[in-house]
Amino acid sequence: MVVAGHPQAAAAGLVVLKSGGNAIDAAVAVSFALGVAEPYGSGLGGKLMLLYYEAATGRTYAVDAMDAAGSLDVGAYLKRPEEDHSYGYGSVCVPGLSAGLWAAHQKWGRLKWADDVAPSIRLAREGFEILPKSREFFAEQEKKLRRGDPEIARLYLPGGQLPTVGSHLANADLAHTLELVAQHGRDGFYRGPVAEAIIAAAKKGGGVITLDDLAHYEARFVEPIGIDFRGYNLLCSPPPTSGAPLFLTIMKALEDESFSGGPLRSAVNLDLIGRVWREVSPLVQRGIGDVPEAVFNFEKMVAPDSIKAIRDKVHANAAPIIKVAWLDDSGFSESVMAATTHFLVADAQGNIVCATQSQSLHFGAGVVPPGTGVVLNDSMSNFAYTEPRSLNYIAPSKRPRSTIAPTIVFRGGKPVFAIGIPGATRIPTALLQALLDRLTLGRPLAECIGDTRVHFERDWRQNNEESFEAEESLPKADAEALRRLGWKVKLREAAGAGHIFGGINAIELNSAGGYTGYADPRRSNATVGY
Repeated sequence: MVVAGHPQAAAAGLVVLKSGGNAIDAAVAVSFALGVAEPYGSGLGGKLMLLYYEAATGRTYAVDAMDAAGSLDVGAYLKRPEEDHSYGYGSVCVPGLSAGLWAAHQKWGRLKWADDVAPSIRLAREGFEILPKSREFFAEQEKKLRRGDPEIARLYLPGGQLPTVGSHLANADLAHTLELVAQHGRDGFYRGPVAEAIIAAAKKGGGVITLDDLAHYEARFVEPIGIDFRGYNLLCSPPPTSGAPLFLTIMKALEDESFSGGPLRSAVNLDLIGRVWREVSPLVQRGIGDVPEAVFNFEKMVAPDSIKAIRDKVHANAAPIIKVAWLDDSGFSESVMAATTHFLVADAQGNIVCATQSQSLHFGAGVVPPGTGVVLNDSMSNFAYTEPRSLNYIAPSKRPRSTIAPTIVFRGGKPVFAIGIPGATRIPTALLQALLDRLTLGRPLAECIGDTRVHFERDWRQNNEESFEAEESLPKADAEALRRLGWKVKLREAAGAGHIFGGINAIELNSAGGYTGYADPRRSNATVGY
């Protein structure tokens, strides 16, 4: 089974599975195809965090292919306009995606690498279908597409106009780049003509990455982080991702709660969850980043004494706090819109891939190096810049923090379901509510995914003002009750619109041995299997 953000990307994975490939082979196909079919969300120019459950050994691995800062002069970079952090070549980190896929394939793949890349080459050459949701994301970013980079405008504004629903958009340059990747593996991207084209454009555009930065980038094989929760074991992506440390710590603090015997999204329960979120968020901001001690910091956060302290503070302080001291301002750019994409693969042997990949903001830095067809990330936007004590403070070769959080849930050592979502800062809160609903209240996964999406937000630009966000399907009585409890309530979009609230994708293992796939219609997600 494959669940992915575009039907043609899901189909690419299915082709590989039917050709004898395993979950890793199919993941390579799906990942590259998503970069073709969702150029606004992810691709060769961005990052990847991948969990792999190996059925034969029962082990779960994490592949950290997050974007990394180049060998930049921090002092000089800090003098640049703030806009350079999120747009243009100055905002580009060293992309990690293709290195991560290559490393995973070399360790676990069954088919030839070139066979796994082939479906994405065909898709780029023949063109991917513009779906209604695809068209919406293009339209939302029309200003960025027209902002000044001629290559991104040429590729994604055909004839100078937004692509129409039902049309097919090809990218011959990207097809050629993928052919080089198919022929030469990771070196097809990080060395040779593609790398040279990226760095030539970066130098011309004020970028801070070099050929040496590209050549020496390496994906990391690392251990997932996790918790035990009500008889389940959750394994998630480790630092520098911060989404899992946030929702796992909140879940641990709520493990003994009965949620008043009512629905999770009632005002009294949402108020409780929000008060726990308020206590945990600063701990994550202070303790999680691309530093060796981050995993230890997470383990301290979920230790019994820490959880008791969080619970005590929550029950002692029921009123929303408007101003809280924070160590950094990072995460602002990720909260702007529901960027990113999540996909899953499960094969006949029981192996599972659960992966999230991103350009950071939609269409990343808004630039495409001529001749490559590759949209580059703007992951420099995810560093902290104002507080040197922050573990996420900008530094050469450092990987900025990200909220992405692929997750696999186990019971008795066996996988129960795998789950993930795009959506920037709304990733951890979306997974929090789906996991609490499923593991605490026992609701079917489809209901957990489909119910009203909620989010807790603190806006550091507005004196750290706290607010509660939700889809418009939140009952008016609950919204008013939350306001009476002191929360500022924002009903940000119609239910299921999927602009700021992303679409959860999941694969559940059935007792009979089969799979059930869940493709959230908030996006253009699709499930295929056989």
